[in-house]
Amino acid sequence: MAHPKRKTSKTRRDKRRTHYKTTAPNLAVCPTTQEYHLPHRAHWHEGKLYYKGKVVMEKETLV
Repeated sequence: MAHPKRKTSKTRRDKRRTHYKTTAPNLAVCPTTQEYHLPHRAHWHEGKLYYKGKVVMEKETLV
């Protein structure tokens, strides 16, 4: 089994551990539908795709 030749410093160890995020993502509120969604992303609401409060696309229904 391999062993480290030198001790890993606290700074180096902590730098590696900074990539683990423990906080929840921030949520934005759509000005049109008042729905919560991830910021800078489109979201579906009642069959319509909204981005920046405007309808971008409507879901097609199979007839």
